[in-house]
Amino acid sequence: MNKIVIGRYLPGDGWVYRLDPRTKILITFIYVLALVFTNNWVPYVWATAFLVLVLALTKQPLGLYWSGLKPILWLIIFTVVLQIFFTPGSPVLWHWGFLKVTTPGVVNAVYVVIRFVLIILMSTVLTLTTPPTSIATALESLLGPLKKVRVPVAELALMLSIALRFVPLLLDETQKIMNAQKSRGMSFSSGGPIKRAKAVIPMLVPLFVGALQRALDLANAMEVRGFQDANQRTHYRVLKYGREDYQAAAVTAVFVVVFALLVLRFG
Repeated sequence: MNKIVIGRYLPGDGWVYRLDPRTKILITFIYVLALVFTNNWVPYVWATAFLVLVLALTKQPLGLYWSGLKPILWLIIFTVVLQIFFTPGSPVLWHWGFLKVTTPGVVNAVYVVIRFVLIILMSTVLTLTTPPTSIATALESLLGPLKKVRVPVAELALMLSIALRFVPLLLDETQKIMNAQKSRGMSFSSGGPIKRAKAVIPMLVPLFVGALQRALDLANAMEVRGFQDANQRTHYRVLKYGREDYQAAAVTAVFVVVFALLVLRFG
């Protein structure tokens, strides 16, 4: 559980760390949106090169990102299986009953894996290099214009901040419960899938009880401190764009232009 990287913040001194959180959110959004518009390996190669540059600028070991991908490999494999066996088209490479393996299915499976990995890694960079409170503050700033149409941006940002703050706490709590149950003889790695699933059920009860207790403690703490309206919140750190943000904007613009040209040329 402690190998899950996405959603966690790790302190560092890489160039990406010095970017304004609004810049990182916008770059991540643009990158993910760009991947939706292509289904060809050439733009994917360009997107991979851009991602490798971003990963290098975080100054975090690449093994850390690989460790973060391992816990969700099953989800990637499940998606690949669906793409391979249930994508119609021709020629048909293999079939058995209603199951068919077609050339478009294999190609789509490869592209889905690449897109999945790229999106997860770019999202991991955002959460790994940005404290949860900064992400919430940046979203509140970016969504600020929606306040004019009475969208509760401050409340949404506060809820997001609390939710992001709870992710590492829940992961640590899960690890503690697993270690406690292992010390009592429980095994989470032996037996078949059904036995392993049954072993997880006793862990969920104390996990949910602990999460609800933390939520109640947080609500009480906010209430005794006089919290009434999220719009009245002030921030210790004021967001401000710097030189690195303009450099990042220029590099991202180059990436987008080249990516668009590759999509127009190769699809």
